[in-house]
Amino acid sequence: MKAIGFDEHLPIDDGNSLFEFNTSMPKLAPHDLLVKVNAISVNPVDIGVRKAGRGKLTKPKIIGWDAVGTVVDVGYKVGLFKKGDRVYYAGSFKRPGSDAEYQAVDERIVGNAPDKLSDAEAAAMPLTSLTAYEALFEQMKLAISNVGESRSAQKTILIINGAGGVGSIAIQLAKLAGLQVITTASRPESEKWVKNYGADIVVNHRKDLVSQIRKIGVQYVDYILELNDIDGHWDEMCELIKPAGRIVSVTENKRPINLRKLMKKRGHFSWEWMYSKSYYQTDDMKSQHDILNRIAELLDERKIKSTLNHTLKPINEENLRKAHQIVEGGHTTGKVVITGGLIG
Repeated sequence: MKAIGFDEHLPIDDGNSLFEFNTSMPKLAPHDLLVKVNAISVNPVDIGVRKAGRGKLTKPKIIGWDAVGTVVDVGYKVGLFKKGDRVYYAGSFKRPGSDAEYQAVDERIVGNAPDKLSDAEAAAMPLTSLTAYEALFEQMKLAISNVGESRSAQKTILIINGAGGVGSIAIQLAKLAGLQVITTASRPESEKWVKNYGADIVVNHRKDLVSQIRKIGVQYVDYILELNDIDGHWDEMCELIKPAGRIVSVTENKRPINLRKLMKKRGHFSWEWMYSKSYYQTDDMKSQHDILNRIAELLDERKIKSTLNHTLKPINEENLRKAHQIVEGGHTTGKVVITGGLIG
């Protein structure tokens, strides 16, 4: 089969940073699906893995963590899907990715693709939806059933970097949980984007968050979802979080985090890493299958909408490099997707 990968950690404008090559078809484990990939998206993690490291790899590495495709074969223990099913998923951090004609993926982290969405619209959703859903409903202990709370009882969440892929879906899910959503954006186009996805209040993460939020009459927020620069925002978050409030971060710190700042408030802090369940083969790994199916239902019911913003076609090394350049630029709103199957 054809695949696109890299064997050196090169700048994306280098023609060898991502290249097409031929490789053998994946071998299926008992719970695996073999998926013919029809659409993929590019996330910041793709950029990080491609750039990180030194030296030349012994064989090309295939990355890619979002895909929509069709099941063409199944392992002997598969019970959730059958050949011909249209699926979507974010894959595993340990296995070859979706930048290929075919991919083997464990059925327990795969969902049925939304019926009413195109391949491009659906491919934008898996990784970011799993991240946002786990952060809000597993780490923060929220519930969609909270919708309908009286205004006086409404709780507030601050989402730092609301215009990115995770932020765009987190805003929508937080609204379904009945929260008032304060989010950050630093450019007119990103401010317009987050308001279109349901943000109630927008502040600028390039300016002091504490003074901006206090100025709008909010002393503390109940929840904070940190999606960009934990080091730069840590002190602000500790000041803004309500006593017994919950902070969840998806970004990697570069210096030690001072948890003492949360001690007097009895504040809760946790990380969210969408890959944890498949990485450690946890007992609740199948919950990602259930979450993706729930997200598909919400999308088909138009209770949330796809965060797709850029579409390229077809899947080839040129368009994949272009997608990496867009995401690597750091000013992306929503998601970048490539459709059309891998064409050389």
